[in-house]
Amino acid sequence: MTDKTIQFSIKEDSDAQMKEILGEVYEALKEKGYNPISQIVGYILSEDPTYITTHNNARSLIRKIDRDELLQTLVREFLKG
Repeated sequence: MTDKTIQFSIKEDSDAQMKEILGEVYEALKEKGYNPISQIVGYILSEDPTYITTHNNARSLIRKIDRDELLQTLVREFLKG
């Protein structure tokens, strides 16, 4: 046993999961011939799942992401860079 405290970040895990899901959704939209950025933005703004294709389970995946959390992360990352 060790006396050291192990720290982990749920936030980092959450961000990594969002990034992975967005990547998969992006690829599914691209494969179906859509403009992935426009479709994802449409979904974020409206929360209308029909902006996202069902191809490769993309629609179910995107619904796992909390939109408010996603927007906060996007703004934070944009301002960091």
